[in-house]
Amino acid sequence: MLKNDLFLRALKGESVERPPVWMMRQAGRYLPDFMKLKHKYDFFTRCQTPELATEITIMPVDQIGVDVAILFSDILVVPQAMDIEFEMKPGIGPWLSNPVNSEKHINEVNIPDVHDRLSYVFEAIKLTKKTLDHRVPLIGFAGSPWTIFCYCVQGQGSKNFDKAKAFCFSRPDLAHDLLQKITDTTIAYLKAKVEAGVDAVQIFDSWGGMLSPNDYQEFSWRYIQQIIDALKNDAPVIAFGKGCWFALEQMSTSGASAIGVDWTCSPKTARKLTNNQITLQGNLDPSRLLSPPKIIRKMVHEMIDEFGKDKYIANLGHGILPNIPVDHAQAFVDAVKSYE
Repeated sequence: MLKNDLFLRALKGESVERPPVWMMRQAGRYLPDFMKLKHKYDFFTRCQTPELATEITIMPVDQIGVDVAILFSDILVVPQAMDIEFEMKPGIGPWLSNPVNSEKHINEVNIPDVHDRLSYVFEAIKLTKKTLDHRVPLIGFAGSPWTIFCYCVQGQGSKNFDKAKAFCFSRPDLAHDLLQKITDTTIAYLKAKVEAGVDAVQIFDSWGGMLSPNDYQEFSWRYIQQIIDALKNDAPVIAFGKGCWFALEQMSTSGASAIGVDWTCSPKTARKLTNNQITLQGNLDPSRLLSPPKIIRKMVHEMIDEFGKDKYIANLGHGILPNIPVDHAQAFVDAVKSYE
């Protein structure tokens, strides 16, 4: 029995005494203890070592008191399992020396046995659950097929993912082949995460907002919908699309348990677009955590007032930034916890 089930109750739409609170990328670069491990172990070593992943996952629960843990990992472990050899280059980020941009290369991409290739993730989940000892729920996550596709075709991060989009528009047949392979792998991966013990899953569509509403339907949402359909009876699913306010109405009827909202969409608009029928999560601008703690507290209480305390999970509108002072992150969490 969970000692703190606020998050799961909010996902069900139940009335709660206050909203639950967590932060995307909460187990990360703003925490001094995380930085110590970063200097000692490279990125994917941290992801692939269950003991390290567990330690990092639990840091924000212990240190700033969030209501839910999210497993420390990365969206790129999925393409790595598909024999797409990503590395994490210092100062650059995700890097693929041989981008997937030909029919031959796409045909060579494997749909792996996730239990074999990603066993370290499931071991980390089991160890994290044991170490958490029922204190808070645990979220597992994956990148949306479109977001992973962007990195696979572009070969690295980008301001506009022009190469990825050009490939979609010039060879949509091949683009859909790769997107489907990523989707099939992601479904198997998330199902295995649920089997290993996560309490909910989140799909991160970080680059969905790069697409027009019509192209979003074709190259992103149709694949996210497949994942929701496959997972919704196994565990609650949260769908988050950065810059995808135009799809909120459709997302709200998708079978997901909650929808993430970024800071470019007001709570009022988000509630209107979703007909107040679904739990919403978000949406403080991550840069706003650079404001003085007193201002953070005021803005958080205003945010909760606008969303309403029920059917709501307090969060940022995207991942926490590495230059946020820990006491400012603490102010955000404490502001939610002190809400009346």
